[in-house]
Amino acid sequence: MRTENQQQYVEYVTGRMPALRKLAYVLCGDRHRADDLVQQTITRLYVRWRRVGGVEHLDQYVRTMLVRAFVDEKRRPWSRAVLTGDAPDRPDPGRPPHEQVVDAVTVRAALQQVPPRQRTVLILRFLCDMSVEDVAVALECSTGNVKSQSSRGLATLRRVLGDDIAVRKDS
Repeated sequence: MRTENQQQYVEYVTGRMPALRKLAYVLCGDRHRADDLVQQTITRLYVRWRRVGGVEHLDQYVRTMLVRAFVDEKRRPWSRAVLTGDAPDRPDPGRPPHEQVVDAVTVRAALQQVPPRQRTVLILRFLCDMSVEDVAVALECSTGNVKSQSSRGLATLRRVLGDDIAVRKDS
């Protein structure tokens, strides 16, 4: 890769690394697997950089690469082994730390009870703020499928969080 292209690649990856790590962590729930997933994605991006460096929606393209890498990884037999890890500590200065920890742990535990495909749709729709059409493109499925997966995933979350949601609304 020429120096100019390489510099553009390094600048892009450096700027997007926190967002990619966050997305990967939310998808897989393990800091180390998330780092591996991001590394795999940026390596593939490096190989394709000359062709995709000028893409209009590069962030969306890279998020799609990351999601597809995650989905492909989940299809492999070794991925069924359960590994646990600690959540990264990134406090929100606007709220007390103990509330953030409780919320993060509660939501993460609830998301783990949602089937993987529904969880992926929920994360892309509501954490990454992607449209139904963008999620459909990223997951290579129909918009109707995204809508139904989203609806079912939200229903599961409501069922799992039941009392916790009611308590939060009252306080």
